[in-house]
Amino acid sequence: MKKQQPQISEDKIMEASWELLGEEGIEKFSMRRLADRLGIQAPSLYWYFKSKQNLYQRLANQVSKIILEEYHSEGDWKEQLTGLAVTVRSVLGRYPCSTQLMMSTLPHEPDIIRFTNRMLLCVESTPLEQDQKMQVVLTLMNYVFNFVLDDYEHQRNVSAILKEHGAGALPGEEMISLLNTMSETDSGLFRRMFTNGLFELMGTDKAFEFGLKLILLGTEQVIKEQEKM
Repeated sequence: MKKQQPQISEDKIMEASWELLGEEGIEKFSMRRLADRLGIQAPSLYWYFKSKQNLYQRLANQVSKIILEEYHSEGDWKEQLTGLAVTVRSVLGRYPCSTQLMMSTLPHEPDIIRFTNRMLLCVESTPLEQDQKMQVVLTLMNYVFNFVLDDYEHQRNVSAILKEHGAGALPGEEMISLLNTMSETDSGLFRRMFTNGLFELMGTDKAFEFGLKLILLGTEQVIKEQEKM
């Protein structure tokens, strides 16, 4: 009896892609590994996605769609941008490697375009020039993307240390050993900040909100200067 081929679809391929990205990261992701996960031959994937980049585009588009569904704009431009930043961070945190996908794809998908348009609408009421509005949006998204990516890489590094040295290992031990070999001039302030736990703020809501505040206050200052002209 002939073995029945697995039933696949675009949705199943994308679902398997998220699973594979979560397990192995984007560095090891390939169409061949994806095909193995689905129990099919790699060429079969190209009936649905013409290339790995095309698949990445579609995954980024899916993330953009979810952001739009969960984002509810209210208030002035600052409240809208704050809500957008919080929503983007939340969605990216739930989809493995989605930050890398968003950063490595072009806005050639409908929901990515809608997402970009929605961001621009947040600052449309301000007196900023069009290029300044775009720069505000780009600066904000670069901040959110890199904040999520930095936290993702930090967690991966911690997991790698624990895997290599065992569950009882402390991720900061190697750093402390290194700092103890360096002079006060070269590392004194850094050492004190590290030993006082300030670097444990990485990836926290408090750190995210402070960085967001800096961007919004900077934008507000530019707007005030624009209004005086």
